[in-house]
Amino acid sequence: MSLPDCKSSDKASLPADPHSPVVQLNVGGQMFSTSVSTLRKHPESKLAELLSRPPRARGDTQGRFFIDRDGTHFGAVLEYLRSDRLPAENIQEVHREAVYYNIQPLIKLLEETPLLFGELVGRQQFLSRVPHYKENIEVLIRIARAEAIAARHSTIMICVLRTEEDLGFYDNAISSLEADKESVVTFGPWKAALSASDLLDCVKMDIESQGYRVSVQPHVVEKSFLSRSYDFFHRLSFTWW
Repeated sequence: MSLPDCKSSDKASLPADPHSPVVQLNVGGQMFSTSVSTLRKHPESKLAELLSRPPRARGDTQGRFFIDRDGTHFGAVLEYLRSDRLPAENIQEVHREAVYYNIQPLIKLLEETPLLFGELVGRQQFLSRVPHYKENIEVLIRIARAEAIAARHSTIMICVLRTEEDLGFYDNAISSLEADKESVVTFGPWKAALSASDLLDCVKMDIESQGYRVSVQPHVVEKSFLSRSYDFFHRLSFTWW
């Protein structure tokens, strides 16, 4: 009885020729084929560096170059290397990949697109002028999660102080608040032309970008006789289910 012919399966498992001008890539389980010259187009990139690794340190079981990263947007990166063509969609995601692979020309071109230009030059520059913005976002999420036990919603009070003058009224404003004063998260003041509404839009956008569902509503403080009312307070609500 003769043994079955296994030549085809053996041949398929042979490693790729290290001297071939064609390169096989396995990016997080997705397969791509390109040329050595394409990967070496930008010598400072991680893809060019990949070709200089010892063969045993770079391949999968089939001899392909292995990159342990999600390959969803790698095709757009590869298309740019081949043709200098920029993606028409998923700009932020492709930018993230370009930064990871250190493809500087692609990074710069993507940052000039209207979407990223507005984000980096407009919104991020504004938020850099808001004291402790990132820390406050983390605090809001931490408080909301702590209050989520056996609840459908978590609501947190936000105080937005647009100017130094607003800051001067903070003590009086907080004393007029009937809610738990210790859990109030305060933003500002900042030196930029944008409004409190712009800041609240940023808060909502950055929390929702992490997968949460939130809404923001102004908190109206009852005005008593001869007392001043303040519009500094807003209710940030997380919806869990």
